[in-house]
Amino acid sequence: MKRIVVLTGIILAACSGALYAQSAVTRSSITFEIKNMGITTGGSIGGLVTKVHFTPENLNASTIEASVDVNTINTDNSSRDEHLRSEDFFDVLRFPKISLKSVVFKHKGGNNYTGTFVLTIKDKSKQIEMPFTFLDKEGTVEFKGTFKINRLDFGVGSSSLILSDELAVKIDCEEKKQDLVRI
Repeated sequence: MKRIVVLTGIILAACSGALYAQSAVTRSSITFEIKNMGITTGGSIGGLVTKVHFTPENLNASTIEASVDVNTINTDNSSRDEHLRSEDFFDVLRFPKISLKSVVFKHKGGNNYTGTFVLTIKDKSKQIEMPFTFLDKEGTVEFKGTFKINRLDFGVGSSSLILSDELAVKIDCEEKKQDLVRI
């Protein structure tokens, strides 16, 4: 029993100095581009929810988690949007969210970083590399990043001569810092 109390005390003492900023998304844009019949087309996905615990001075303790609601996919073509929501592509009835969870960060200089993230689409997870900028402004933080994926790696659609396998994703998010939480 004494060991448990001492161990608990050590853990609490070690964690008491860590500060994390809780945040609320104030502006976000998640867009994608893909070639369809040789022409670049694209759209957006909304419903961004995040948990950001990013401290440039302590990248090893930093984490970013995010998810989007695939039901919000918008390509400015309602027929195409419904097809993308169907079993043929995203199967939103079974897999309504796309999630992203950080693994490790590297500082590249200034406000530039590279993150390794686990991207999960349709219960298929794969590590991706994403270069991004992180700006800590007074009262807000801003995250901008881009990455490319092969849609077939995640079971989105099937092989096609018309639709490219690779697509590019751009994330632009601003969050208001809320309260500092000491853990």
